Amino acid sequence: MTPYENFTFFALLLYVVVPTIILGLRGRAGWRWALLATCIMLLVQFERRLTIFSDFALREIWIVLGFAVWQLATLRLLALPGVRNRWAFYGAITSSLFPLVAAKFAPLLLPGTEFGFLGISYVTFRALDVVFCLRDKVIAVPPTLDFLAFLFFFPTISAGPIDRYRRFSADWRKRRTGAEFILDLDQAVHRLFRGFFYKFIVAALIQQYWLDRVAARTDFGALVSYMYAFSLYLFFDFAGYSAFAIAFSYLFGVHTPENFKHPFLARDIRDFWNRWHITLSFWFRDHVYMRFVLAATRGKWFANKHTAAILGYFLAFGLMGLWHGIKLHFILYGLYQATLLSGFDIFSRWNKARRFWRDGPVWRAAGIFITFQCVCFGFLIFSGRIGATPMLRGDGTVERADCEEISGWIWDKYDPDAAMKVDLADGKAYLLSVTANEFRQDLAAAGYGNGRHAFSIPTPPQLKDGRSHTIYVHVAGSRRVLENGRRIIVCR
Repeated sequence: MTPYENFTFFALLLYVVVPTIILGLRGRAGWRWALLATCIMLLVQFERRLTIFSDFALREIWIVLGFAVWQLATLRLLALPGVRNRWAFYGAITSSLFPLVAAKFAPLLLPGTEFGFLGISYVTFRALDVVFCLRDKVIAVPPTLDFLAFLFFFPTISAGPIDRYRRFSADWRKRRTGAEFILDLDQAVHRLFRGFFYKFIVAALIQQYWLDRVAARTDFGALVSYMYAFSLYLFFDFAGYSAFAIAFSYLFGVHTPENFKHPFLARDIRDFWNRWHITLSFWFRDHVYMRFVLAATRGKWFANKHTAAILGYFLAFGLMGLWHGIKLHFILYGLYQATLLSGFDIFSRWNKARRFWRDGPVWRAAGIFITFQCVCFGFLIFSGRIGATPMLRGDGTVERADCEEISGWIWDKYDPDAAMKVDLADGKAYLLSVTANEFRQDLAAAGYGNGRHAFSIPTPPQLKDGRSHTIYVHVAGSRRVLENGRRIIVCR
């Protein structure tokens, strides 16, 4: 079950939220209860079955437990006396990354294979944070339960924010009084309502009345409109998720950091990444960019001191693109952001001497406007819509497919009175098209436009040869098969 995706999940959350409030008011909602609640919710969230191989499936929770054992073993090996050297550090990073890399690439090598679980990217980065901190000697080796709680704390497991162990551990073991719990409860309620407003109202309206409608068109104006619609939808949907995660974190005493801070008011691209997906961008800044720049500076790898900064951007954001996925548009998105940041770095140094770009309200407004356009174009790359076929409109089903007729219905929810067409195919061989314009009272009563969206096709004679035929009913002009639109029939 996807966290915060629908109201069923929030209803299930009541089973741990109500006892938490009761215990919290009495000053007894400590880490032990939070750990128990996390275990309960992990069982709820990871209940589906994953196809490991073609003939072998496994419940997702077992993959999660296997991941936990793997990361714990990595931590324990790194903590052994005398092994915390540079090569042990590199080995620990490789080991921590291995499950994530396997989850990303297994479907490419073995199509149909599912190896990862929802949130594996975020959990992996938390595990790496512990490895980095141990290398820097800023933390001691975490106790087993604290380490596992940090990795799998249920409010933030699926989509962040990405907390840091040093900050998390201080909250995790802290004992709250009833008065302190009320303060946390107040913060949780504020963020909960913000999350509902962002995700289930604003994002839902943008998707229904803007994003889905322009996604079905192919003209340039529709692509530009989609760019802005997707950018706004992505923010409100993701910020809504983050607000929910932070709200329930506060309820259990963990003050998970904010993930967004008015990102579309950023004055430049560097300012944007200080406001957007803050915990992820700061993670890459601290653990990838800064480490690379410092190593390059100490080792005098480059003659020009600014070269390390530019290459650091490409390293950090290239990895960020891969972190989102191994598809080309994710990689291009990371390289695009690195190009913007490198260009801004060069321009800032040039402008410092020439003072072409100045400070002031007009200049700030111009900076916000330009940054917004650059950011939205980046999200268009991220969406994968450039060069993609239009998203198909139409909802319907095939209700009957036998030797007499093939029938069902289809409609366009954005043009509810228009009649759509369907194609009938025998395997890959096209047979015929028909317009779904027959009236049915049940469709009209259910709110499907004017009710004229049914179709009925007499079974073609070429299918009545006594052989088995696999027929497909497609949305006309596409390869999208209607629900129940793939049928096997044998007619004489």
